Amino acid sequence: MKVFAGNSNRHLADAICSYLNVPVGKASVRRFADQEIFVEIQENVRGEDIFVIQSTSFPTNDHLMELLIMTDAFRRASARRITAVLPYFGYARQDRKAGPRTPISAKLVANLITEAGANRVMTLDLHADQIQGFFDIPTDNLYAVPILARDVKENYELENVMVVSPDVGGVVRARSLAKRLGCQLAIVDKRRERAGESEVMNVIGDVTGKDCLLIDDIVDSGGTLCNAAEALLKNGATSVTAYITHGVLSGGAVTRISSSKLKELVITDSIQPTTAVQSAHNIRVISTANLLGEAINRTAMESSVSSLFD
Repeated sequence: MKVFAGNSNRHLADAICSYLNVPVGKASVRRFADQEIFVEIQENVRGEDIFVIQSTSFPTNDHLMELLIMTDAFRRASARRITAVLPYFGYARQDRKAGPRTPISAKLVANLITEAGANRVMTLDLHADQIQGFFDIPTDNLYAVPILARDVKENYELENVMVVSPDVGGVVRARSLAKRLGCQLAIVDKRRERAGESEVMNVIGDVTGKDCLLIDDIVDSGGTLCNAAEALLKNGATSVTAYITHGVLSGGAVTRISSSKLKELVITDSIQPTTAVQSAHNIRVISTANLLGEAINRTAMESSVSSLFD
């Protein structure tokens, strides 16, 4: 087994390799003057089980191209098996035709990764579980819920906690966390008028006197979370904390979160935190390195990955 990394999240790759007690593979991923990407694998990989760690986060297209070119390089270097490890799978929100004459980009990206030569894909908290079916190769969709649940237990008195889904579409994810914690579940009914904007309409469930935990897979602009926090506090919640797997946090999201009524935003390191994220007073990052490392180890040893979540 050899583990390599692109440029998207070197801190996470280093942490995963530390867990596995293996060095990060030697590879050069650089750019020519015109920003064309060039990859050179600097050690022998013939017959090896290769894992390439690369989140397709901002700049999404650059990091996706790095992954594709690295995969092609390993295939041409006669690697035995190539597993693309994507802690964050970009384009996952484009998983269906949302309107006439629009693409299903998640399927296109799945095809690109497969055609580049990947034999297997490993990812974390896909925006929609059915995206696994977009790949024609084995795909492991890991879940961050056990990590989030552990953090909640370390920081909250569970008898006063209520798990909240920020919209109707996230109820399954929220219910999974609520079941692990033995807590009640509430839902924020949200109506989105246009992309990037949201309006909270109603809170389903009694949140009076509760420490509310908003659970979702992606936080991008932060508007949904901030609106949901205000609605919950108006309905009597004591505090509102958000637990989100992927901290995309584009544009002015960090400023919006910092000035909001959220007690805290907890995200994972599936996307490498920016300097602004690290310096924000109410944003905290927890690690997925052990989860991903153990999944990589079990894949290499041909043992069960799903038993990680039993």
